[in-house]
Amino acid sequence: MRHFGLIGKTLQHSFSAKYFREKFLSENVQNCSYSLFELGDLAGLPALIESLPNLEGFNVTIPYKKSIIPYLDFLDNVAFEVGAVNTVRIVRSAGKYLLKGFNTDVIGFLLSTNEFQNVSGALILGTGGGAEAVAYVFKKLKIPYFIVSRNLRSHQIIGYEDLTKEMIRDYPMIVNSTPLGMFPDVDLMPPINYDFLTEKNFLYDLIYNPSETQFLKKGKQVGAKVMNGLKMLQIQADKSWEYWNTNVYE
Repeated sequence: MRHFGLIGKTLQHSFSAKYFREKFLSENVQNCSYSLFELGDLAGLPALIESLPNLEGFNVTIPYKKSIIPYLDFLDNVAFEVGAVNTVRIVRSAGKYLLKGFNTDVIGFLLSTNEFQNVSGALILGTGGGAEAVAYVFKKLKIPYFIVSRNLRSHQIIGYEDLTKEMIRDYPMIVNSTPLGMFPDVDLMPPINYDFLTEKNFLYDLIYNPSETQFLKKGKQVGAKVMNGLKMLQIQADKSWEYWNTNVYE
């Protein structure tokens, strides 16, 4: 039995296991399983890998997309440039193993937002691994953007209190990469001034459970375009499967 899975701190929100179970059934993939592995600390990762000799790869979610990198032996070029990993391939030989990290969030976000890539500017809420993938895409598309954070400051990172009505007008695409609003804490939402939103904004939430967060509901109320992260999940999951089934060490 070939085994795959997802690691994260809390995973009750995740649809990944369901997605892969359905994928295995619909594509008649035999002898494969996908499990959720909650790790309170990444220090437990080596023991997990050693305890599951048939584990060939895993996805990575909040809050480990950046902190997993020191545990890996190799990074592909995109993961190295992004500085975050959400997919890991395991290759075992003679009782040892090698780990190679990839970032499939990039292609997931890129392909899920095809129709919105002519925006004049964007705001990325949050500074985690998901935010890094989104920023990488905006750089490649030459879309001006700012990252919005409660804590960090730099030439391209601003505070929530800095988001004026003019900024939300000039940077109309707003991407929530924080976990605020994710199941089970569905009443939470990023602390932007929602009164500044108009029908010219586009709100994209990387969260897909619930399908409509409070963040997206606020956008819909003023006629803004909205999208959740389900399509991104599906695209990045399929790309992960591709990496797990090709020789990625050549």
